Amino acid sequence: MLHHSFKELFWRNFDSIPQAAAWFHVRDITVKRWLSGEVDVNPMAEKLLIIRARGYMPDDTRWRGFRIDEEYCVIITPEGRRLTPSELMSWATRADEYHTLKRLYELDYVPVRSHVVAQLPFRGGRRINEPLHETISKQKKKQYRQIQAKHAEKKRRNQLS
Repeated sequence: MLHHSFKELFWRNFDSIPQAAAWFHVRDITVKRWLSGEVDVNPMAEKLLIIRARGYMPDDTRWRGFRIDEEYCVIITPEGRRLTPSELMSWATRADEYHTLKRLYELDYVPVRSHVVAQLPFRGGRRINEPLHETISKQKKKQYRQIQAKHAEKKRRNQLS
């Protein structure tokens, strides 16, 4: 980013140097040096300023369409749903409760995992070709339990004889 464009974007998003220094987690003098052109702007600070200015998440295909609203401290989805930090924190718990209840009562509804639309995460120098696990149907679970029961019965008979 050019020095002039950084300065312009900076003053559009911040009212004062101390406010910006607190947001970037640097000292006031550092921000003053960036604005005067005495020191090159930290590339990470440039990226953070662009993210703040756009109100969008990092430039990744999985985050396309998501925005951050700093005033209300929410993430806005492409569909317009607003998620607060507390909702995001409780999301894993809700999913765990759902799957526990489903397992406990052996509900007929089994969500079918279709092909993942979003690009799979980057892992160790290569991309994962397939998800690590997939949803197993109720019928397969019953067959697996029957096989386990047969093996347990054989084991018990062998121990008795």
